[in-house]
Amino acid sequence: MTIRDARHSDFPQVLALNEESVQFLSPLTAEGLARLDAETAYHRVYEAEGRVSAFLMAFREGATYESSNYRWFASRYTNFLYIDRVVVSTAMRGRGIGRLLYEDLFAYAKGSGASLVTCEFDVDPPNLPSRQFHESFGFREVGTQSVRATSKRVSLQAVSVTASSTP
Repeated sequence: MTIRDARHSDFPQVLALNEESVQFLSPLTAEGLARLDAETAYHRVYEAEGRVSAFLMAFREGATYESSNYRWFASRYTNFLYIDRVVVSTAMRGRGIGRLLYEDLFAYAKGSGASLVTCEFDVDPPNLPSRQFHESFGFREVGTQSVRATSKRVSLQAVSVTASSTP
C-alpha cells in the first residue's frame, strides 16, 4: 500500500473511480483528465496490490481551472490549495484511505506554503459522510452556492493549514 504521484498509466483506473462516484463529482473524460492533471498542484493515488484504489486532485491559486467552485475560492483568497476531487473505491471505503490521502495533502500544503486548504461538499442533496469527514479535519463553512443549472447546492469549506487537525 502506497500513496504516490499519479501516472498517465493510472488514468483508466482514475476515470473508473471517478465514474463510480460521479453523483458527487462532475463527469470526466480521458482528455479532460489529462488537462486537469497538467494543471494540478497535487494529484496522487493510493495503490494497493497493483491497483489504484483512491485518488485526490488539488489545485493552487492561479490555475486556469474553470470550475465554478474553484473560481469562488480564487476570487476570495490569494494563497490556497483547492481539493477538486477525492475518490475512494466503494470496495475500499471505511479503511482510512481518505484520511491517509488528506494527511498527505496537508503535509504537501505545509511544504508548499499554502495557507488554506479549501473544498466543497454537497448540502442539497446532503452528503453527511463528507460533512463529518471534513469537520474532523477542522474545515468550516465560508460560503454556499448553487452548482450549474441544477438544484444542487454545495457548502464551500476552508481550513488554515496550521489549524488543521492533522498530525
